[in-house]
This record gives sequence, C-alpha cells and structure tokens, in this order.
Amino acid sequence: MKPLKPFLTALACTWALGAVAQYQWVDKDGRKVFSDRPPPMDVPESKILKQPATLVPARPAATAAPAAGSGEDGGAARAQQTPVARDTPAVTGKDKQLEAEKAKAEAAEAARKQAEEKARADQEAKARAENCARARQNVATLQPGRLVGTTNAQGERGYMDDATRVTELRRAQAIVQSDCK
Repeated sequence: MKPLKPFLTALACTWALGAVAQYQWVDKDGRKVFSDRPPPMDVPESKILKQPATLVPARPAATAAPAAGSGEDGGAARAQQTPVARDTPAVTGKDKQLEAEKAKAEAAEAARKQAEEKARADQEAKARAENCARARQNVATLQPGRLVGTTNAQGERGYMDDATRVTELRRAQAIVQSDCK
C-alpha cells in the first residue's frame, strides 16, 4: 500500500500541468484574457502576454532579413535571397463568403424596412385623402341655409339646430385644413 501513495501523489501533480498551458493576452478593450486556446488572429503579437512554452508557437514568426552588406560577397547573398511570401494573402480571421452573406442579409433587411415604411406612408396618405373627401362633403352639406337631418340613438329622425350645425361645420373645416394639404 505504501508504493501506491507516492504514485497517486505524482499522478495528482501531473494533472496540474494541463493548467499551465495557458495563453494570456490583452484584448481590444484593454482587458486581460486567459484561455487554453490561442488568441484570435486579429490580436497583434505585442498584446500576447504569455504562451505555453512546450507547444509550437501559435503564429509563425516573421523572418528578419539579414543586414545589408553583411557577409563576404558584399550583399550578393541578399540579392539571391528569395523574397518573403508577398503573394500570399494576409490572414485576417474573417470569412469573405460569410461577410458577403451578412452584407446581403443586411441589404435585404434594409430594403424590407424601406418597403414597409413606403407601404405605411402610402396607407396614411390614402386614409388622409379619404378623410379629406369626407370632410369636404360634410362642409358642403353643413353650409348655412340647408336643413340637415340626423338620426338619434333611438333611431328617430331629427334636424340640427343652428348652433350644432355651426359646431359641426367648424370641425369639418378643421379636418379639411389638416388632411387636405
């Protein structure tokens, strides 16, 4: 039983080694981020505070060009050197197809909202035109010198007196002024 105790202690100590492989970096908002995964590609190398030493670097290091004129050939080696891969596109961490689909979806959403606004404006204009026509008809009906008949809540027919007719005429003229522009 005694040899089992040191074995279990050593095993427990090795479990903690997995927690050592941590990345630390400062994000765009200035907050420190701790993760077991490498930082996104848009985080510059200068913002990465800690990388696991046992693993291969998450990003390839840029190769530094040797100083000009160093060596025996006086710079001829520099001329024979192959240039750093400039033809390869820069990795930005963004999917172009996904970005295009997102832009297309945003454009479709904007077009839909614009169509809804236009339909709402057309509906309001139509309602305003109908109100204008009704109000103009009421103004013509309520002109002085005409007898205006009404029906009350019991269904009995009656006639408007002059005070009621003048009040209704003013209300109809206000509607004409607001809706008939």
